[in-house]
Amino acid sequence: MDLTVAAFLAIALSLIVFILLGVWLVAPRLRVVGRAEALTALLWIHAFRHIALQAYSAQAVGSSVSAGLRDKIVYGDVLGMVLAVGAIAALRYRAPLSVALVWLFVAETIVDFSNAMMGGISEKLFAEAQGLTWLILTFYVPLLCVSLGMIIWQLVTRHREPW
Repeated sequence: MDLTVAAFLAIALSLIVFILLGVWLVAPRLRVVGRAEALTALLWIHAFRHIALQAYSAQAVGSSVSAGLRDKIVYGDVLGMVLAVGAIAALRYRAPLSVALVWLFVAETIVDFSNAMMGGISEKLFAEAQGLTWLILTFYVPLLCVSLGMIIWQLVTRHREPW
């Protein structure tokens, strides 16, 4: 099987599993807790996005990712992580701008994921992903995408709730 096809198949399968997990197990539990608690649970998944820093070691051992794209991916994910952790703290302490911070996180993450995906496609990185990079791409990124969708769902459907 072509490596790019294998990567996209793995991503699709992970997305299916995480969507089912989200719909069948996570969503029912989120409905019975307050909005802040629901958002916090989903944001914790993004608290580990600093794993993108491994792009430096991947490049050092042969990945052909350009320095510009590598930096865009790393900075975008680290900023997303910082915003997620900041939003978690804001929600925990019921800060007045906590929901606005979650929306800022959502906007940054959408831009980051779009940039990383388009850059990865244009540099044909899906065909060379291996080891930890392959696991991040085919397992963690789909989880991040599904949790982002669930965060947006919580923000939109529960916008009238105080916390």
